[in-house]
Amino acid sequence: MYFLLRWYLKRIIRRGDLEVTAANGIAEKFGDGTGNRVSVRLAKRSLYWKLAFYPDRFTGEAYMDGTLVVESGTIYDLIDLISSQFEFDQKSRWNLIDRMRNSFRRLGPMNLIDRARKNVSHHYDLSGEIYDLFLDRDRQYSCAYYEFEDQSLEEAQLAKKRHLAAKLALAPGMKILDIGSGWGGLAIYLAEVYDVEVVGVTLSKEQHKVSRQRIKNRGLRNKIDIRLLDYRQLDEKFDRIVSVGMFEHVGLNHYREFFKKLQELLHDDGVALVHSIGRPLEPSETSSWIKKYIFPGGYIPALSEVQPAIEETKLYLCDVEILRLHYAKTVRDWRQRFVANWDKAKHIYDERFCRMWEFYLAGSEMSFRRHMLNVFQIQMTKRQDTLPITRHYMTDEESKLRRFDKKDRKFKSVTSR
Repeated sequence: MYFLLRWYLKRIIRRGDLEVTAANGIAEKFGDGTGNRVSVRLAKRSLYWKLAFYPDRFTGEAYMDGTLVVESGTIYDLIDLISSQFEFDQKSRWNLIDRMRNSFRRLGPMNLIDRARKNVSHHYDLSGEIYDLFLDRDRQYSCAYYEFEDQSLEEAQLAKKRHLAAKLALAPGMKILDIGSGWGGLAIYLAEVYDVEVVGVTLSKEQHKVSRQRIKNRGLRNKIDIRLLDYRQLDEKFDRIVSVGMFEHVGLNHYREFFKKLQELLHDDGVALVHSIGRPLEPSETSSWIKKYIFPGGYIPALSEVQPAIEETKLYLCDVEILRLHYAKTVRDWRQRFVANWDKAKHIYDERFCRMWEFYLAGSEMSFRRHMLNVFQIQMTKRQDTLPITRHYMTDEESKLRRFDKKDRKFKSVTSR
């Protein structure tokens, strides 16, 4: 089977310097020899057909198990070299299997409430110590907003909260719903800055426990209510709804259900804001390795898949913003922090977990950096005249929040857990 893998590599690796050593010890070079060399060794013959027919799944598995060994460079360098061959060309597929999976993407699992709860627990109920190794002190686990090149992760995550808050057009006394409230950082920010009431919902028991303790420590129990609940189980009205990094877990077959529920929960003069990873080109299936090991049930949409669901629910699309390289920068910071804390992560779990997490972060960064993924923020209302007709109110509010945050540094990160 090595002849088939060799054929794929010769067809795909046109640039760069890749050396592959087969299980029999014979090494072969691919690419044009430019750049730093990346050398890998395949320790088992069974990898030949796995990587030739199903690279999306088995590259990550082989690295986790130690049967694909990077001997020169890092796994980040290998993913960078491979992904650079496909830059600006999402249609370039390694094989027929990937094309077939993409065609049948709507046949994926239905994320009903019980399944959604299990999917969330798989990732978000890991030991909190792991997340402290690479996230900012507020545990913001979504795309940061880098206002300038050398901004720190902490500052960029605070800027993300400002950016979101400015789009919500908040006023004191409003009732806010945060769908997928995580460890409570955004809810705390909104409640303290705007004097609003926030209801947060999460399916993660660990996030629910930690966020409620943080809220108690900050004396905000009269303003913030974090519930261990699926958003579909809510039956009340809100002035504003915000969802950050949760829509990726909704599932392609549930988009109409999601936006219909937003429409039902929103007051007539309300505003909803959804922040999600998206695809800049045509729809495509989510990585099978990511779905098995990192985010089961996850699906990353193209805007062309989201817009029809919004139209059917009679919500007005008021504003769409695309954040292009912000998530690449965010995951870069996460990856560098995780690698720097490798020994601590290994002590919490094991070496295989560390390699899995490294592969996840390296692959994610390259997906955002090579134009395969971006982030969209969609703002919606139920009435045409709910918000001002220009975006000045957003930029003015963001500037005001920036001045406020500089004066009161406690908003840089929320350390009370």
